[in-house]
Amino acid sequence: MSVLVAEDEASRAASPDPAPRQADAADDIHARVAGKPMPADRLRGWLVTAFLGVLGGIIRFQNLGFPTDNGTPVFDEKHYVPQAWQMLRNGGFEDNPGFELTVHPPLGKTLIAAGQWLFGYDGWGWRFTAALAGTLMIVLVVRIARRLTRSTLLGAVAGVLLIADGVSHLQSRMGMLDIFLAAFVLAAFACVLCDRDQVRARLAVAAAEGWADESPHGPRLGVRWWRLAAGVLLGLACGVKWSGLYYIAAFGILTVAFDLTARRAAGVRHPWAGTMLRDVLPGLWAFVGVGLLAYLGTWYGWFGSETGVDRHLVATTGGSPVEVIKGAVGSLFNYSENVLRFHSELVTKPDQQHPWESKPWTWPMGLRPMLYYYEGSTTGCGETKCVSATMLVGTPALWWLSLPMLGWGLWRMIARLDWRYAAVVVAYLAGLLPWFLNLDRQMYFFYVTPMAAFLVLGITLALGHLLGHPGQGQERRRTGLLVLALYTGLVVANFVWLWPILNGDSITESRWQAELWLPSWR
Repeated sequence: MSVLVAEDEASRAASPDPAPRQADAADDIHARVAGKPMPADRLRGWLVTAFLGVLGGIIRFQNLGFPTDNGTPVFDEKHYVPQAWQMLRNGGFEDNPGFELTVHPPLGKTLIAAGQWLFGYDGWGWRFTAALAGTLMIVLVVRIARRLTRSTLLGAVAGVLLIADGVSHLQSRMGMLDIFLAAFVLAAFACVLCDRDQVRARLAVAAAEGWADESPHGPRLGVRWWRLAAGVLLGLACGVKWSGLYYIAAFGILTVAFDLTARRAAGVRHPWAGTMLRDVLPGLWAFVGVGLLAYLGTWYGWFGSETGVDRHLVATTGGSPVEVIKGAVGSLFNYSENVLRFHSELVTKPDQQHPWESKPWTWPMGLRPMLYYYEGSTTGCGETKCVSATMLVGTPALWWLSLPMLGWGLWRMIARLDWRYAAVVVAYLAGLLPWFLNLDRQMYFFYVTPMAAFLVLGITLALGHLLGHPGQGQERRRTGLLVLALYTGLVVANFVWLWPILNGDSITESRWQAELWLPSWR
């Protein structure tokens, strides 16, 4: 008996327990599908985010009520601020067609009205929510860059770069619509990235446990709350400006590509068919169906009104619910047709060009900025005659790298199949390429406001390559860190130089001329 026991123990010693090997294999599969994990320094990540959010808020909100045109709005604020005041007075809708420029959905003006409700009809009131949206974008870009790079340091760098971007700064200090569009688009982009990581985490569990390939199309992924949230946010973006539609298309394509590559990484036998069967229809519902519901929700005040602009274009023949809905939806459809006609006919006439009009091929490098405010007879600069002006200009140390960033991003996206660059480049181009479809239309540089955050993210990804990874050695990392610090300092210094013309500070005529670096800036 003792001989049999000894032989059994020897057999077990010669044949190691397979459980550790199976666990290691499962971990390898999980890592392959889920990808690199998020940084472990969660607390430090949130502290950095909070610090940069507060710092950015101080910079965005300082002296927010200046400048004004003798107490009235400046530039295109003159359209949206009075309309927002109407909405505040009426309870959520505009009723004065005399403006003939009620040509954007109501959400952006509703948000402006919220600031007016808090602070009244002054610069602080009509700019408060814009500054708040611009500050939240700083928080978002820190978190997004951290997720893209898996680095808290690079997330912080992205936050600093966005704080120091002239376009994002000035648009956060104007009672206009574009900063709200940019904020909703950026938040939707963050949700798309979270959805990608969540899908991969779920598939990684399925692959590690061995049931990812039970169906040739792969497993169902359950309710994808991040994707639904992205659909809501994109619908709200369209509720600010219709150009949010471009991002619905772009982010929809991104999520399909992410789903396809995730199923392929999980070992699904037919990833294309699996994506089409399992992911496309729910994705359409999330982005189009849920997005449409969110968009219609922004019209709540108009639907409930009797005197809203074009509210009763379609007459009803009775008071039944069906007739009421038919009249309301029909009126909104006809109203939208009129708005679409306005935008399609807003073309540049040869003899009536706007002095600050620009075309989209000038936008990436900010070759034709916009003068929002100018007063050439102020005081306070130390001379008898001073200049106070605000000009929408992208910080050149950022914007003049847009084409190299785009070229590098396209190469990484196509040649290296780098999903991070694919996400950023697609989002950036969604804000640029559609404007080439009708070059006769009047266009202005402030249309680039949603692009600014994606420019920052693209540059941050490139800075990550310059920084290198820990395996490349101390000397390489230190050199990369030096380059990163020098570049970030250059951007901040450039922003400080532009500060007077981004905030309307009183400066001498010679300093004003020195701010205008290019002939096309004049």
